[in-house]
Amino acid sequence: MDVEILSRIQFAFTVAFHYIYPPLSIGLGLIMVIMEGMYLRTRKQIYETMARFWTKIFALTFGIGVATGIVMEFEFGTNWATYSRFVGDIFGSALAAEGIFAFALESGFLGILLFGWNRVKPVVHFISTIGVFFGSLFSAVWIVVANSWQQTPAGYHIVGEGLEARAEITDFWAMVFNPSSVDRLLHVWLGAFLAGAFLVMSVHAYYLLKDRHVELSRKAFKIALSVAAVFSLLQLFSGHASADGVAENQPLKLAAMEGHFDSLAVADMYIVGWVDKGREKVTGIPIPGGLSFLTHWDFNAPVTGLGSVPEDERPGAVNAVFQLYHLMITIGMILIMLTLFGVFQWWRGRLFEQKWLLRLFVIAVILPQVANQAGWFTAEMGRQPWVVYGLLRTSDALSEVVTANQVIFSLIMFTLIYLVLFLLFLYLLDKKIKHGPYVTAGVDVRPRQKEMADLFESPNEQ
Repeated sequence: MDVEILSRIQFAFTVAFHYIYPPLSIGLGLIMVIMEGMYLRTRKQIYETMARFWTKIFALTFGIGVATGIVMEFEFGTNWATYSRFVGDIFGSALAAEGIFAFALESGFLGILLFGWNRVKPVVHFISTIGVFFGSLFSAVWIVVANSWQQTPAGYHIVGEGLEARAEITDFWAMVFNPSSVDRLLHVWLGAFLAGAFLVMSVHAYYLLKDRHVELSRKAFKIALSVAAVFSLLQLFSGHASADGVAENQPLKLAAMEGHFDSLAVADMYIVGWVDKGREKVTGIPIPGGLSFLTHWDFNAPVTGLGSVPEDERPGAVNAVFQLYHLMITIGMILIMLTLFGVFQWWRGRLFEQKWLLRLFVIAVILPQVANQAGWFTAEMGRQPWVVYGLLRTSDALSEVVTANQVIFSLIMFTLIYLVLFLLFLYLLDKKIKHGPYVTAGVDVRPRQKEMADLFESPNEQ
């Protein structure tokens, strides 16, 4: 493989691994705010107990997320020097804003969130939880803004020529509110809320199946199910808005997402399919004119296809973009059906009687993660061959002095390190889940009337 492909694989691997954790942090932050808010409103100890438990898991995901995110900043300089020079002014502004408005807020309240239990008033601790949650939201804002600028550049001009060319900001707010940033940010936020909610439901469904922490798990599961039901439905509308934005600003990406090759013709939408790039044909189950209808509200409206530009200006891995996009859509629909069915069973009073449904929720924790990854890969691979859409090609963004052997060595090294971190994360997460929510810092906060057997592992202990 050449340096470009290896560098893309390395960056995709590090980003994909890192992106497991920030969505969980954002989603768990929302759940923690709700749980602690319920405690303040009702003064029932059970809500504080569940908030303490999920704060510990939040701290784990936050720590791993920070550790895995640092590598990417170095990769910009080592593998993508031309890119870094070109977008430095844009990225510098966005990342500086993240540090000022997001990281300072999040880290400032993090100490109180983690160590302030029984040391500050409940209201103060609740405010710190809100601060950490909003800090994580704002952090996502500036990362998505920077990435969205690469998709739909705005508020800039080009200074210099050739390898010395770089983009400079002329209008900061035009850069921030570039044509795709708001739609993509909402899509990312909603995906993060779903990732956190499904983790909470998975853990408490596991407890219910094991007949552990029953009262607490029923309440926590209902909180997470409510969050998941609302945001899975909102994600459907957000996804449609994002697709409309892609149709307007990046028509070739949309064409790759549905395997549409004709230069300007009515476009079908596929339920499932396989793209034969060589024959420029999709084999599958189409909805005739479906893509035309979704983009123009007209089944007979023409849609720009990949054939409208030379082959070297099209996304290279069209079938991969097609499959990843449809995987994201399929999982999104599954999440909607699963959460609405759960709400229906809750309304009937049979939510926790359906053991098969609880087992389904235990394993469904992986679905939002897969959907989030598939969405990002669709966005990034569909943008090719541009690293900054219409301005800088990926092949021109590389560092000139980096060799293939150096990239291979660092890729192997990062793979091993990240594998160790992932196994450590799974081990610590499993340990905390098995330990349960009723012991914090060695102090038993379990209601004395219930579940003492779980703590001492003896049914005769009281």
